[in-house]
Amino acid sequence: MSDIINTGHAGLWGLINDKNSGIDLPKPFEHDIFLLHTHIAGTSYIEDIMELEPFINAGDRLEMFREPDNEYDELAIVVKNADGIKLGYIPRAQNAVLARLMDAGKLLFCRVSGKELVNERWLKISIKIYMRD
Repeated sequence: MSDIINTGHAGLWGLINDKNSGIDLPKPFEHDIFLLHTHIAGTSYIEDIMELEPFINAGDRLEMFREPDNEYDELAIVVKNADGIKLGYIPRAQNAVLARLMDAGKLLFCRVSGKELVNERWLKISIKIYMRD
């Protein structure tokens, strides 16, 4: 071991691990697992949903948060845009397994797959839900 020479830099590994290098590489084996396709429930109760509509586009990432103190559903999962604005909820009929995954510490998020104005009152936002593993 005494014949190893320290050159003063860590080579490629040092560059990859350097927080100041600007390189953001994914962790080994990290990927997103598709779970299900659904829609956001309750958008008709969001006061300014029509003002938000032009800013909701296919491919947008939306964040999901547990809301265990929700008075209507203890398994509630709220969906928010990148600015933290509430868009609605995961439908109650589909949130049980997702809520349990989130409660176990799994990171879930969704992406907008489409949107449609139904009956000029309901903005139907279709989403695909993923789990980061």
